[in-house]
Amino acid sequence: MKNVIDPFISLIYWPSAGGFGSNTNILETNIINSSVVLSVLIYFGKGVCASCILSNLLDNRKQKILETNRKAKELCKGAIDQLEKARACLRNVEMIADEIQVKGNSQIEREKEDLLNTASENLEQLEDPKNETIYSEQQRAFDQIRQQVSRQALRRAIGTLNSRLNTELHLRTIDHNIGLLRTMMNTND
Repeated sequence: MKNVIDPFISLIYWPSAGGFGSNTNILETNIINSSVVLSVLIYFGKGVCASCILSNLLDNRKQKILETNRKAKELCKGAIDQLEKARACLRNVEMIADEIQVKGNSQIEREKEDLLNTASENLEQLEDPKNETIYSEQQRAFDQIRQQVSRQALRRAIGTLNSRLNTELHLRTIDHNIGLLRTMMNTND
């Protein structure tokens, strides 16, 4: 008990020691500090229980921790709800994207078929004039060949007639043709 009272006694005699000094004894300094804090609490507290203050501080801290925990749980629940909404939205967007892709592919196929059909029709339309042009060129070539053949035949015939025709045969042919002309004139009248 003497050890507990000694620091208080030394506190009383301390100002008469002539100034401030340092105390290197850890046990004595802790006791001095504790006694100063306790004295201040008793003086300013005057009937307020230190354990009540500490209990109130701890209760306030506990309430703040519980409130923070509750808010954190609410935020977590809200975040989970938002995550679920975002996932649902993502699923909807993926379904819409799949539909768009399917529609796009089918539209591409339709347009491809339409383009092929149009190209086929255009080819057919170009075939008709081409065939007509080929046919007309063939007819013109045939006509030219016929004219050349008939000219050659006429030249040969004239050449043959000139080589075989003498004056007497020539006169007989003229008389025969004149007779044919008279007969034709008489039948027309």
